[in-house]
Amino acid sequence: MNEERIAQKLKSGKRLSKLDAPKNIIDKEKMLGDEDFIVSKTDTKGFITYCNRIFTEMAGWSRFELIGANHNIIRHPDMPKIAFKILWDLIQNKQEFFGFVKNLRKDGGYYWVFAYITPDLDLNGNIVGYTSFRKRPTRKGIEVMSGIYAKLLEAEKSAGINASYELLKQLLDANDENVVDKYHKLVFDLQKGE
Repeated sequence: MNEERIAQKLKSGKRLSKLDAPKNIIDKEKMLGDEDFIVSKTDTKGFITYCNRIFTEMAGWSRFELIGANHNIIRHPDMPKIAFKILWDLIQNKQEFFGFVKNLRKDGGYYWVFAYITPDLDLNGNIVGYTSFRKRPTRKGIEVMSGIYAKLLEAEKSAGINASYELLKQLLDANDENVVDKYHKLVFDLQKGE
């Protein structure tokens, strides 16, 4: 990552995006504290409009760098695209998403979260943005979901996102109608320690 290039981009009024994320990925985990909560808000396109102090500390980016950046700047390459497709399909349809997410830090390290993401609605029921609350995930949840995500990512790399979706349904013994419910049950059970 080129700090000078990022500073110049921000100075010129441009937003940061996934293209500005670190390319040198390292196996260095930063863990949320038991009482820590990450909060962020985005507009309808995923550009960050608010982030709390814990978010900046965990992500390693400054508030100045994050505000206006696309939220995908913290997307870790170990995360399968199908996870984000399900997330966006749900929240764009005014539903909630819960899940384990591995995020990318500015230094190339990572941090895991248990995420709750919900659409923000105006008085007429129109989506005006999204809010995400993240907390420390269980270690068992990280272990189980790491394995599942690795399989889904492998399927995506070899045969595309549809293959990943079909594998997710198979792993959850699910169909198109109940895959999200079964996914949410799995992540809730893992977060509760079951």
